Amino acid sequence: MKGVFSAPGDYIHFKSQVPLHKIPIYSKQWRYYDFGPKVMPPLICLPGTAGTMDVYYKQILSLSMKGYRVISVDIPRVWNHHEWIQAFEKFLDAIDVHHIHLYGTSLGGFLAQLFAQHRPRRVRSLVLSNTFLETSSFSAAMPWAPIVGWTPAFLLKRYVLTGIRDGPHEPFIADSVDFVVAQVETLSREDLASRLSLTVDAASVGPLLLSDSLITIMDTNDFCAIPQQLKDQVIERYPGARLASLKTGGDFPFLSRPDEVNLHLQLHLRRVGVEARPDLVIGMPKDGAGGSSSEQKNGRRDTDDAPEDDKRGSGSTSNENELPLAPEGTDTQNLESAPLLLNGFNSNEQTVAANKVLSNFTCEFIILNLLHLYPGTLYNDWKCRNLDSLCR
Repeated sequence: MKGVFSAPGDYIHFKSQVPLHKIPIYSKQWRYYDFGPKVMPPLICLPGTAGTMDVYYKQILSLSMKGYRVISVDIPRVWNHHEWIQAFEKFLDAIDVHHIHLYGTSLGGFLAQLFAQHRPRRVRSLVLSNTFLETSSFSAAMPWAPIVGWTPAFLLKRYVLTGIRDGPHEPFIADSVDFVVAQVETLSREDLASRLSLTVDAASVGPLLLSDSLITIMDTNDFCAIPQQLKDQVIERYPGARLASLKTGGDFPFLSRPDEVNLHLQLHLRRVGVEARPDLVIGMPKDGAGGSSSEQKNGRRDTDDAPEDDKRGSGSTSNENELPLAPEGTDTQNLESAPLLLNGFNSNEQTVAANKVLSNFTCEFIILNLLHLYPGTLYNDWKCRNLDSLCR
């Protein structure tokens, strides 16, 4: 957690390809990523107290390219669980999504369960990771909870970061911790205060109408900020749920063990009846446009309406797969590739282009040879001047 944080290369690529959406809904500002085929029921990812929507970028990159729709949202500034349920429902209405699959970690998993309890018709399945059923243990450990709204930002950040285990980690887990710590630094005082308020607000998850067979519990077995007792309560509550234990991964397995997490997410979606649609994957947008938002509903286009260039590039995931344009030059390598470049012209145009290339090459050849003679000429001139001065 110490030192200067450097953003991973795949995260930089993600930010350049997947657009960030911001929509105001009443007094709440929602920030989210939405990527993948829009005809698919989405998997919505909810972060924990220390996370942002960016922490799921590895899931967005991987699952969207396989034909799944993934939405990752930031928890807005809500101060109790009743307000969260209403705000999240309005958000789903605003982006025109009715039935969802929820993947929540830590606080996000708790909020996902609450929404499934109070809005059962909208939630089709749950993936819960390192989460809990009630908040009493957290409120007991935070006696200053009543004044959290007036607490300075640096104290809130320090409190959140103390929940993340420090010390020697294996490289991937250490990188995940550094990434999340960098995300915490981007959160405002109000964001942190509202999340901590949700953590200590008196609430518990009641019985769900959702069948246990539609729930996957994905916990890490090494260490986690959520006490093991609270994680065991979740397993006991849903005895028919599928258990997907990760041997290691720490607090943020979606970053430290993305391949395992993505595999379990795919298996879960298949098990609950969501089949991937790779035929609808167009590929990463070249101009940064993509996804959907409430501002883009009228501007959506189907894959059948995509231009030919997009259809030809549907098999690639990034611009790195495209051959770069060769730099202009007049060396022998360019002459060897000249026939390939001239195939697109007719015979007259080929003759003109070839003559131009040859003339440029001839001129540069003559100039280069003259440059070799120039230093010798200067030396002879200097030598003659010296002899002339000596004779005088």
